[in-house]
Amino acid sequence: QVQLVESGGGLVQAGGSLRLSCATSRNIFSINAMGWYRQAPGKQRELVASISVGGRTNYGDSAKGRFTISRDNFKNTVYLQMNSLKPEDTGVYYCNADFGVSQVWGQGTLVTVSS
Repeated sequence: QVQLVESGGGLVQAGGSLRLSCATSRNIFSINAMGWYRQAPGKQRELVASISVGGRTNYGDSAKGRFTISRDNFKNTVYLQMNSLKPEDTGVYYCNADFGVSQVWGQGTLVTVSS
């Protein structure tokens, strides 16, 4: 059973930065893509950023220019560096591992951005 362990959430003021981490128990090269999704209160879960096994990145519109997704292949870990945070970035951030035929989700980490 693949496990995803997220960390790095917390409370930050608007304009601040946070870095989220997602460590996987599986060799990261066995995963087609890994990504971060956000679910704000009362809203659907949405893509924030993803990175493929080949290193190709994709960002949701709200993340472009402010967030950066990266991976450490030796640590089997994906990171999400979030800068210039806004109150509307508040939500639970979930790590996702896409194996193509199945997906695995982490437990989520709460990010709260105060104005």
